This record gives sequence, C-alpha cells and structure tokens, in this order.
Amino acid sequence: MSTVGLYVPGTGFLHRIPAAAKLLALLLVGVGLIIAADPRIAVGALVAALVLHPVAGLSPWRAWSALRALWPFLLAIGLFQVLFGEWQTGLRLCAQLTALVLFANLVTLTTRVREMLDLFERMARPLRHVGANPDRIALVLALTVRSIPMAASAWRAAREGYRARGLSGRPHLLVVPVIVQLLRMADATGEALIARGVDEDTRR
Repeated sequence: MSTVGLYVPGTGFLHRIPAAAKLLALLLVGVGLIIAADPRIAVGALVAALVLHPVAGLSPWRAWSALRALWPFLLAIGLFQVLFGEWQTGLRLCAQLTALVLFANLVTLTTRVREMLDLFERMARPLRHVGANPDRIALVLALTVRSIPMAASAWRAAREGYRARGLSGRPHLLVVPVIVQLLRMADATGEALIARGVDEDTRR
C-alpha cells in the first residue's frame, strides 16, 4: 500500500477546496436530500454527483468503482419498495444513497489525508480539556473515513477470487478471505503510518 487513503492527485476545482468546506457541503447535501424527500431532487443530486467526477478531473471509472459493492443493496431496496410500497419511494431512496456515496467518494478522492487529519484535530481540540488526545482522535476519525473504500475493495477482491474458483451457492466462504484482506490492509496502513512518522507525532 503506497498511500494511506485513496487520494488522487489533481488540479481540479474540488482539489482546491478546503476539506472543511467539502465535508460541510456533504453534510448539507445529505440533510437537504432527507428533508426534501423528493424523487426529482434525489435524481438531480445523483446526476450532479456523476457529472462532478469528470469535471473534477476524475475518470468515470472512479464513480463506478465506488458503486460496484453498493448495487446489490440498491436492487434489494428498490425491489422491496416496488413490491410492498411505492416505486417513487424506491427511486428516491436508491437515488439518495447513490448520490451520497458518490459525493462522499468525491471528498475522499480529492482530499489529502493530512488535510483530513488537520481538520479533525482542530475539531477535537476542545476535548483536550477533559484529558483526550486530539491527535489520536483525529487519526482514528480520518482512518475510519478512509477504511470504508478499503472494506469495499476487500469485498470485491474476495468475490472475484470466489468466482475464479468456480464456487457458487456458498457465500459464507467469502467471510474468511474478506477478513484476511482487511487484516493485510490494516497491517499495510500501520506500516505506512509508521514510515511517515504519524504514530510518533501523535505521541507528542
């Protein structure tokens, strides 16, 4: 693992926006979509998220990569709503989830880990008065944000190996490979952090 996280270097406008502004925008978009509860607005947000990827200098593959592990859940939600509810509700929920995942993906791909750490450290500073270490809190939060795409990657790798071996009808066999892949990623992340002196910095 050469880097901690999935940051993609670039000069697009999203790369130049501070991490705090991007996270605030993500929060506002999420709250807005939930409050509006309108399929048209949800679909519009989904289209905007898709368009923003190439506008920000990111290939469409980046968007698809973020959604590959999500589509079975979207399909299940959509079918459930069509069968037992209203198709408009299913469309809204699926569009909302997809849009938010894509917007979060944009934040992840265009924000350096150091920026995220600095932001979380500033947010956690008031906790210093109750004995907490803001640096440690910032590190945990930043790695939590970055671990979501890593977990999806581990699932995809295990599923591809599952299919390559011609296995079917035994999904429980995916559990161990996923756990092993996550442990390897965690180990690689720890080595990368130590190599960058992050662990030593948080002890000061």
